[in-house]
Order: sequence, then C-alpha cells, then structure tokens
Amino acid sequence: MLGSHNSIDAGPEEAHPLSTLSARERQALELASLGLTNLQIAGRLGITVHAVKFHLAAVYRKLQVRNRTEAVVVFLRTSPTQSSTSTSLAEV
Repeated sequence: MLGSHNSIDAGPEEAHPLSTLSARERQALELASLGLTNLQIAGRLGITVHAVKFHLAAVYRKLQVRNRTEAVVVFLRTSPTQSSTSTSLAEV
C-alpha cells in the first residue's frame, strides 16, 4: 500500500491507540504496566535509562496522555494481548 503512514485523520475507523507505538515503545510501556522502574526497564531491554525515558516520552505524546499512570491505563484498557505479552516480558 503506497503512502501507508500513520495519520491523524484515521478515516471512518479510529486507529487502535497502541498501533502508533514502535515495538520498543510498546515494550517499555508493557514493562511500565508491570510496575517496573525506568532503571529496571533499561536492564530488561538492554538499553540506557535515558533511552527508556525517551521511549516513554514518545508513548505519552502518541497516546496523548500526561504521565506514566495515564499511559498504563490506556495500555491496560486497550491492549488485547496485555496479559500474555506481559507474562512473557516478565521473564525477559
């Protein structure tokens, strides 16, 4: 499909809120939903704490939320695979 960019005007069907997140942003959000700190998330993903903060800031912007708590609420309410994915990430 040509020009398949995420767009603000999603058309008649509203895009799933989490579909705008990159894989790494989603991983960081999933781990945050488990209650992990930025330092713990960084250790699990093998990235720096600064990178975690960068990814979570992008999550907040894309989900149009103000903070970590609001982002986790959106994740828990809208993620169809939240329970199985979080379980697998908890083992990482």
